[in-house]
Amino acid sequence: MGEKLPGWMAGVEHHTVEVNGIRMHYAEQGTGPTVVMLHGFPECWYSWRYQMPALADAGFRVVAPDLRGCGQTDAPEGSENYTSMHIVGDIVGLLDALGEQQQRVLVVAHDWGAAAAWDLCLFRPDRVAALVALSVPYGARMPGGSTLRKSEKVLGEGFYQCRFQEPGRAERDFERTGTKVSLQKILYSGIRQVLIAPEGKELMEAMPMPEKQPTWITDFDIQYYTEDKEKSGWTGGLNWYRSIDKSYELKAPWTGAGVTTKALFIAGDDEIVLKFPGVKDYFEKGRFKQLVPNLQDIVILEDTGHFIQQERAEKVNELLIAFFKEHALSSAK
Repeated sequence: MGEKLPGWMAGVEHHTVEVNGIRMHYAEQGTGPTVVMLHGFPECWYSWRYQMPALADAGFRVVAPDLRGCGQTDAPEGSENYTSMHIVGDIVGLLDALGEQQQRVLVVAHDWGAAAAWDLCLFRPDRVAALVALSVPYGARMPGGSTLRKSEKVLGEGFYQCRFQEPGRAERDFERTGTKVSLQKILYSGIRQVLIAPEGKELMEAMPMPEKQPTWITDFDIQYYTEDKEKSGWTGGLNWYRSIDKSYELKAPWTGAGVTTKALFIAGDDEIVLKFPGVKDYFEKGRFKQLVPNLQDIVILEDTGHFIQQERAEKVNELLIAFFKEHALSSAK
């Protein structure tokens, strides 16, 4: 990359395994009870750069994969190959490849990774001892259409998840803007507002460049993200959004089902997801805790946006280590 690697990266090992019909890359550090870290969009394993050394030093084996379509993991063609069933299948395959058939793992997950982690707990509760979900709360499948279609009715077709649906449209927007500039706009802003493109404009075209680079992301970080995205492309990550309706269809047997895994939820008070239609009522009326009866706590960090584990690394690490040390003993079956 032309710059000296950060010191913490010297302790990270990289591996590739065959899982669920794809080759999956993951980074690993430390020894002890296994913590699997699931990243969000538009990121990769590197989004856990502040957590990996901290948890490794605290006595955990941390495993951070590039999820399907992202980073150095394969990106099958077609959004039909990115349903929640495919993603959970990948994660279960990874756990088997790690030799975790006899123990339940600890999981921390952000953004799309959090949505996948909740589904992992829903489909395979036998594989997870405890979950820390960042930014995205559990949302049970309910009658009346997918969250995408419900949001579209309220926010319109300019809502970013709607704009991501047409194959090639968002890719062209990112290409015109440039990979590095697109990532700077997304990451530097902290995604503190619901992204809605005005009529006649694309998302990146309409999104202003933040006035300054936040302290939690270095020049090396943004260059790493840029080179990673230039190699992987945008389509794989966007296909997660394009599979929302198909996943909704496939999850019909779990309509109204809750998650029984022990869990902790952490979000920023300026988090975009908490501003989605209906989410405030979902928290305040107690529906979240009803659907996740073993939810230990909901922690809201002040003056924090979407990329919480990077923006508030020290506090998030403190919460993770305390929660995982409490629940590590229960990982044994």
